[in-house]
Amino acid sequence: MRATVDRAGLDPQGRLPKVQIRRVRKGDLSKVRDVMEQTFGDFLERQLGTRPRQAFGGAQYVHHRWLMEPWGCFVAEEDSSKIVGAALAVTWGTVGVLGPVAVLTNYHNQTIGQQLIRAAQDFFDENKATLHGCVTYPTSPKHLYLYHKFGYRPKQLTAIMSRAIDRGPARVSALAKAPVKTPLTARRFSTLEEAKKKAALVRIHRITNAVCRGMDLAKEIEIVDGLALGDTVLLERGRDVIGFAICHSPGVSEAPTGALYVKFLAIDPPQRKPEHLEQFVTLIEGFGQELGVQRVILPVYARYWVAYNVLIQCGYQIDFTMIRMQRGKQEDYEDPADLVLDDWR
Repeated sequence: MRATVDRAGLDPQGRLPKVQIRRVRKGDLSKVRDVMEQTFGDFLERQLGTRPRQAFGGAQYVHHRWLMEPWGCFVAEEDSSKIVGAALAVTWGTVGVLGPVAVLTNYHNQTIGQQLIRAAQDFFDENKATLHGCVTYPTSPKHLYLYHKFGYRPKQLTAIMSRAIDRGPARVSALAKAPVKTPLTARRFSTLEEAKKKAALVRIHRITNAVCRGMDLAKEIEIVDGLALGDTVLLERGRDVIGFAICHSPGVSEAPTGALYVKFLAIDPPQRKPEHLEQFVTLIEGFGQELGVQRVILPVYARYWVAYNVLIQCGYQIDFTMIRMQRGKQEDYEDPADLVLDDWR
């Protein structure tokens, strides 16, 4: 849904400042990416004592998200010439996901971040998103307080986990109790005919709707497919899709250099057996081997405790943690037994 009009932000005294908030245009994309890299590079340098070579390890967020959700991407512009901040937002059906949000260090403490978040909140409201979420740094009081101002409540940690890919035979299952009559298999969304892609999206929507009423990942799947950012792996039993994983491969996607990154994975709640997730992870690792990457990155929200435990048993280790913050009606929808891996960055 298109929002009404671009508007200028107001300072606390109600005066029109030099910095205005507007939507991202195509010609802004490289500048927005630079603002994101510089802002997060500054933050990580302050936290770590050394500046990372790349703030996101080679992952990219701006171009494909703008193509996917152009009305949810905003910039803060000074004097109609210099972009000093940016915010990206996307709707997954009734779920609105905010971030990254970045303001150049020299422009902090001028309410610019608040104005960007307010624009994103208006976008969520216009699209009738009932649950809003983001992740931020759990050790940064400034970030936590910023989102708190907009009604976001800190929930639990999201662990970004990874494992080096074995080059030998597939890992032996530690959870499977007995051979199954109909084994689980993997199929890539990109290999389907158009009519079958539409049918697969309908089945996937049933899965996400069972996890959270109204959640819809179709746009994420279609942008990965359309821009060849990676692929969506379908977990099948016979002809039935019982799970899916949206995978980004290195290049111009959200995958860091040398890694296969899973942005969202879910197994149909009626099929949520830990051994199913373990088998799915093994199949995804096989996809990574085909791509020639060195490791697989899997995010898991700590409230999904069963999924977290499965990853630990599969040999995954935590690289870093973020904290999820949420606002809205369906604040406590998560079932700890659901087999879901999702990243709200």
